[in-house]
Amino acid sequence: MFEFGLRRAQGPNGGLTASKYCYVGGFDGTSNVLAGKLFGIPVKGTQAHSFICSFSSASDLKVRSLRHKCGSEERDLYVLSLEKRQWIMKEIEWGVVESEVSEGELTAFVAYALAFPDSNMALIDTYDVLRSGVINFIAVTLALFELGYKSVGCRIDSGDLAYLSKEVRSRLRKVAELDKDLEWVQNVSIVASNDINEETIMSLNEQSWDPKEMKVYGHFVYNTTQSSVYRSAFQHEIDVFGVGTHLVTCQKQPALGCVYKLVALSGHPKIKVSEEVSKITIPGRKRCFRLYGKSGYAILDLMTLEDEPAPKTNEQILCRHPFQARESKRALVVASRVEPLHELYWCGGEIVQDLPDLCTIKVRSCWFSDGDRTLEVVSVSEKLYNFLHSLWLQNAPIGQLE
Repeated sequence: MFEFGLRRAQGPNGGLTASKYCYVGGFDGTSNVLAGKLFGIPVKGTQAHSFICSFSSASDLKVRSLRHKCGSEERDLYVLSLEKRQWIMKEIEWGVVESEVSEGELTAFVAYALAFPDSNMALIDTYDVLRSGVINFIAVTLALFELGYKSVGCRIDSGDLAYLSKEVRSRLRKVAELDKDLEWVQNVSIVASNDINEETIMSLNEQSWDPKEMKVYGHFVYNTTQSSVYRSAFQHEIDVFGVGTHLVTCQKQPALGCVYKLVALSGHPKIKVSEEVSKITIPGRKRCFRLYGKSGYAILDLMTLEDEPAPKTNEQILCRHPFQARESKRALVVASRVEPLHELYWCGGEIVQDLPDLCTIKVRSCWFSDGDRTLEVVSVSEKLYNFLHSLWLQNAPIGQLE
């Protein structure tokens, strides 16, 4: 998953903020070069359509020579790419004559490859994905390979992404069959963009086989009736999604779905009472602990008042639901491990301990979820339970019946 939303970002710092926190949330790279410099986020991307359109012919190239990665030999990359294009046009049926394949596009691909030979990724939908873009991309890819470099992949930014990705992969496989040394070509990444959102990705990833006939083994699918193995279980051959507008502008949730409530002021506890139990606040300064059982897994999180002693291991701890008084909503927990959850990071207007880096935050397993993550159980101590309900009654007006 790559974040491509810089140009759509809102606000004076929207671009950097989006790139930073998308990476924390699970994205693998960004097209935002400044974010890469400041935060160490891997910079990924291709070129813009305007870049492709700015080239018309080989005369637009200021530089054409590229040195072999493992030697001193230099070759004209444009001429070499032309030779490779002529070869694949002769060996494979593309449904188009070579004179109809865009020369300007080939020139643009060569210019980009000269600048980024180790990370070449081409945007192949400026003119025609199948009759021009993929042909020119493969030609430049083969030329780079002869000089010791390997292209990373190509990007599709319009049209039927599922269909085009499968057709592009099919052509890559045909090229891979031409020579044993070219087998790697069939596995280069195919990146899809164009207003991608969660629904688009879920739709593209819908399974396309009869579950009675198919068994899934990792990324592969085995057809039990035809005894054949398929590379992918999906209706597409997309390896990477480039997400921009819908991501950085938060179109699915433009407003933050939470609020701040006052629980204490100058040492005095405060409570917000509501007819909706979910909106009643738990008053006072508190501490939080995670209690683990014998299995090593967390049983629940326990909130206590600040002046309460911390829960101890191997001792019974009465844990209660904060709002439901039924006997079934309380339990005696014997914890094998107690983990304090509060750490002081900010004090006196300064950061008082090192913050975890983005990579450390990113790999935390709790972030990986398909949206149906089980909520953690949060309980309160007996003392906090009684304090909450006492203050609740003090602040709730008593009605009068006549």
